[in-house]
Amino acid sequence: MRPPLALMCLLAAVALGACGERSGASEAPAPRAAAEAARPALAAGPRRPGEIVLVGEASPATHGPYAFDGRYSVRFEQLAPEDPDLDFTAQTAFVAAANRAAGVTGPASVRLFRAAARTGRRSVVLRGRLHVDVTFGDFPYAIRFTPTDPR
Repeated sequence: MRPPLALMCLLAAVALGACGERSGASEAPAPRAAAEAARPALAAGPRRPGEIVLVGEASPATHGPYAFDGRYSVRFEQLAPEDPDLDFTAQTAFVAAANRAAGVTGPASVRLFRAAARTGRRSVVLRGRLHVDVTFGDFPYAIRFTPTDPR
């Protein structure tokens, strides 16, 4: 006795569908490659002596503590991997500060950035063991502290 034609067609369709799923899965990008593509350019390159480079995916985030002693040029960069041409002026401001205790602002806190921008730069004097708190920012970011006064 032969199986009904409808059953044979159903089995053939299932077998072909399973083959298509396997070939589609192999075309997906590797998670590591996607993560590396989302790394801000400011985080790349060699570090100079005394330089501190922080990288994060989103806020809130606390980094550190780090030992600071002097004047620094501090820069930030954020990026939108899904939209490289995104206008950051229409987005949530990127907000970061250096604090004595993680997540605690006070008289000794130093505001680093509060800017709705892709990048930013300023000069600050920082001394002591400080945490860097990123309280707002919806995109992957990097912050780079470069000493500007010789010690």
